[in-house]
Amino acid sequence: MNQGESKQDQQSELPEAEAANFDAEVPGLSNLEQLLADAEAKAAEMHDAFLRAKADTENMRRRAQEDIAKAHKFAIESFAEAMVPVKDSLEMALKVETPTIESLNEGVNMTLKQLSAAFEKNRLLEINPQVGEKLDPMKHQAISTAPAEQEANTIVTVLQKGYMIADRLLRPALVIVSQ
Repeated sequence: MNQGESKQDQQSELPEAEAANFDAEVPGLSNLEQLLADAEAKAAEMHDAFLRAKADTENMRRRAQEDIAKAHKFAIESFAEAMVPVKDSLEMALKVETPTIESLNEGVNMTLKQLSAAFEKNRLLEINPQVGEKLDPMKHQAISTAPAEQEANTIVTVLQKGYMIADRLLRPALVIVSQ
Protein backbone atom coordinates (compact mmCIF):
# COMPACT_ATOMS: atom_id res chain seq x y z
CA MET A 1 0.00 0.00 0.00
CA ASN A 2 1.37 3.42 -0.83
CA GLN A 3 0.85 6.67 1.01
CA GLY A 4 -1.85 8.00 -1.34
CA GLU A 5 -4.07 4.99 -0.75
CA SER A 6 -3.82 5.08 3.01
CA LYS A 7 -4.73 8.80 3.07
CA GLN A 8 -7.81 8.09 0.92
CA ASP A 9 -8.86 5.26 3.20
CA GLN A 10 -8.43 7.52 6.21
CA GLN A 11 -10.42 10.31 4.53
CA SER A 12 -13.26 7.99 3.53
CA GLU A 13 -13.46 6.62 7.07
CA LEU A 14 -13.26 10.05 8.64
CA PRO A 15 -16.58 11.43 7.46
CA GLU A 16 -18.41 8.32 8.65
CA ALA A 17 -16.78 8.58 12.02
CA GLU A 18 -17.47 12.29 12.22
CA ALA A 19 -21.09 11.71 11.22
CA ALA A 20 -21.48 9.11 13.95
CA ASN A 21 -19.91 11.49 16.47
CA PHE A 22 -22.05 14.37 15.11
CA ASP A 23 -25.22 12.31 15.55
CA ALA A 24 -24.22 11.54 19.08
CA GLU A 25 -23.24 15.13 19.82
CA VAL A 26 -26.31 16.92 18.36
CA PRO A 27 -29.42 16.17 20.31
CA GLY A 28 -32.64 15.94 18.23
CA LEU A 29 -30.91 15.43 14.87
CA SER A 30 -33.31 12.63 14.01
CA ASN A 31 -36.11 15.03 14.92
CA LEU A 32 -34.69 17.56 12.43
CA GLU A 33 -34.45 14.87 9.78
CA GLN A 34 -38.08 14.00 10.45
CA LEU A 35 -39.07 17.68 10.16
CA LEU A 36 -37.15 17.96 6.89
CA ALA A 37 -38.86 14.85 5.54
CA ASP A 38 -42.25 16.24 6.61
CA ALA A 39 -41.47 19.60 4.96
CA GLU A 40 -40.39 17.88 1.75
CA ALA A 41 -43.59 15.80 1.74
CA LYS A 42 -45.69 18.92 2.36
CA ALA A 43 -43.83 20.77 -0.44
CA ALA A 44 -44.48 17.86 -2.82
CA GLU A 45 -48.15 17.85 -1.79
CA MET A 46 -48.42 21.62 -2.36
CA HIS A 47 -46.67 21.32 -5.72
CA ASP A 48 -49.15 18.63 -6.75
CA ALA A 49 -52.07 20.79 -5.57
CA PHE A 50 -50.64 23.76 -7.49
CA LEU A 51 -50.34 21.72 -10.69
CA ARG A 52 -53.92 20.47 -10.31
CA ALA A 53 -55.23 24.00 -9.68
CA LYS A 54 -53.30 25.27 -12.70
CA ALA A 55 -54.76 22.50 -14.88
CA ASP A 56 -58.28 23.26 -13.57
CA THR A 57 -57.81 26.94 -14.36
CA GLU A 58 -56.61 26.16 -17.89
CA ASN A 59 -59.60 23.85 -18.43
CA MET A 60 -62.03 26.52 -17.20
CA ARG A 61 -60.39 29.14 -19.45
CA ARG A 62 -60.59 26.79 -22.44
CA ARG A 63 -64.26 25.97 -21.72
CA ALA A 64 -65.08 29.67 -21.35
CA GLN A 65 -63.43 30.41 -24.70
CA GLU A 66 -65.42 27.61 -26.32
CA ASP A 67 -68.65 28.96 -24.77
CA ILE A 68 -67.87 32.45 -26.07
CA ALA A 69 -67.14 31.08 -29.53
CA LYS A 70 -70.46 29.19 -29.51
CA ALA A 71 -72.30 32.30 -28.31
CA HIS A 72 -70.82 34.32 -31.18
CA LYS A 73 -71.57 31.58 -33.67
CA PHE A 74 -75.20 31.11 -32.61
CA ALA A 75 -76.04 34.63 -31.37
CA ILE A 76 -78.36 35.27 -34.28
CA GLU A 77 -80.22 31.97 -33.85
CA SER A 78 -83.15 33.47 -31.92
CA PHE A 79 -83.55 36.30 -34.42
CA ALA A 80 -83.33 33.88 -37.35
CA GLU A 81 -86.07 31.71 -35.82
CA ALA A 82 -88.29 34.79 -35.53
CA MET A 83 -87.56 35.83 -39.15
CA VAL A 84 -88.39 32.49 -40.80
CA PRO A 85 -92.21 33.00 -40.53
CA VAL A 86 -91.82 36.46 -42.06
CA LYS A 87 -90.01 34.98 -45.06
CA ASP A 88 -92.65 32.24 -45.31
CA SER A 89 -95.42 34.86 -45.43
CA LEU A 90 -93.66 36.82 -48.16
CA GLU A 91 -93.13 33.66 -50.23
CA MET A 92 -96.79 32.68 -49.85
CA ALA A 93 -97.84 36.15 -51.00
CA LEU A 94 -95.78 35.73 -54.17
CA LYS A 95 -97.43 32.37 -54.92
CA VAL A 96 -100.93 33.86 -55.13
CA GLU A 97 -101.83 33.89 -58.83
CA THR A 98 -104.40 36.66 -58.92
CA PRO A 99 -103.88 38.87 -55.90
CA THR A 100 -106.21 41.73 -55.24
CA ILE A 101 -105.14 45.04 -53.80
CA GLU A 102 -107.04 44.22 -50.61
CA SER A 103 -105.41 40.78 -50.21
CA LEU A 104 -101.94 42.23 -50.88
CA ASN A 105 -102.58 45.02 -48.36
CA GLU A 106 -103.81 42.51 -45.77
CA GLY A 107 -100.82 40.22 -46.39
CA VAL A 108 -98.32 43.07 -46.11
CA ASN A 109 -99.93 44.24 -42.86
CA MET A 110 -99.81 40.70 -41.41
CA THR A 111 -96.18 40.32 -42.48
CA LEU A 112 -95.33 43.70 -40.93
CA LYS A 113 -96.94 42.55 -37.67
CA GLN A 114 -94.84 39.37 -37.75
CA LEU A 115 -91.72 41.41 -38.41
CA SER A 116 -92.54 43.85 -35.60
CA ALA A 117 -93.12 40.93 -33.22
CA ALA A 118 -89.76 39.42 -34.24
CA PHE A 119 -88.05 42.77 -33.59
CA GLU A 120 -89.75 43.11 -30.20
CA LYS A 121 -88.92 39.54 -29.19
CA ASN A 122 -85.25 40.17 -29.95
CA ARG A 123 -85.16 43.60 -28.27
CA LEU A 124 -84.72 45.48 -31.54
CA LEU A 125 -86.41 48.76 -30.68
CA GLU A 126 -87.61 51.42 -33.10
CA ILE A 127 -86.47 55.02 -32.68
CA ASN A 128 -89.25 57.12 -34.16
CA PRO A 129 -88.72 60.74 -33.08
CA GLN A 130 -91.63 63.16 -33.16
CA VAL A 131 -91.64 66.51 -34.92
CA GLY A 132 -90.90 69.19 -32.33
CA GLU A 133 -88.71 66.86 -30.23
CA LYS A 134 -85.20 68.04 -29.30
CA LEU A 135 -82.33 66.49 -31.28
CA ASP A 136 -80.61 63.72 -29.31
CA PRO A 137 -77.21 63.10 -30.94
CA MET A 138 -77.07 59.70 -29.25
CA LYS A 139 -80.19 58.54 -31.16
CA HIS A 140 -80.68 60.97 -34.04
CA GLN A 141 -78.53 62.05 -36.97
CA ALA A 142 -79.27 65.49 -38.40
CA ILE A 143 -78.95 65.36 -42.18
CA SER A 144 -79.62 69.03 -42.72
CA THR A 145 -81.14 72.12 -41.17
CA ALA A 146 -84.19 74.02 -42.26
CA PRO A 147 -85.55 77.41 -41.28
CA ALA A 148 -88.41 76.97 -38.84
CA GLU A 149 -90.26 78.84 -36.12
CA GLN A 150 -89.18 76.24 -33.57
CA GLU A 151 -86.21 76.42 -31.25
CA ALA A 152 -82.82 75.55 -32.83
CA ASN A 153 -81.93 71.85 -33.00
CA THR A 154 -85.56 70.78 -32.86
CA ILE A 155 -86.70 68.02 -35.21
CA VAL A 156 -88.67 69.38 -38.17
CA THR A 157 -88.87 66.26 -40.36
CA VAL A 158 -88.17 62.56 -39.79
CA LEU A 159 -86.63 61.03 -42.91
CA GLN A 160 -85.96 57.52 -41.58
CA LYS A 161 -86.59 55.68 -38.31
CA GLY A 162 -83.64 54.50 -36.25
CA TYR A 163 -83.14 51.26 -34.35
CA MET A 164 -81.54 50.13 -31.11
CA ILE A 165 -80.63 46.64 -29.93
CA ALA A 166 -81.22 46.64 -26.17
CA ASP A 167 -79.32 49.80 -25.14
CA ARG A 168 -76.97 49.98 -28.15
CA LEU A 169 -77.67 52.15 -31.16
CA LEU A 170 -77.90 50.10 -34.35
CA ARG A 171 -78.89 52.92 -36.70
CA PRO A 172 -79.68 56.52 -35.79
CA ALA A 173 -82.94 58.12 -36.92
CA LEU A 174 -82.29 60.46 -39.86
CA VAL A 175 -83.86 63.86 -39.24
CA ILE A 176 -83.94 67.46 -40.42
CA VAL A 177 -83.62 69.99 -37.61
CA SER A 178 -84.49 73.65 -37.27
CA GLN A 179 -81.81 76.31 -37.54
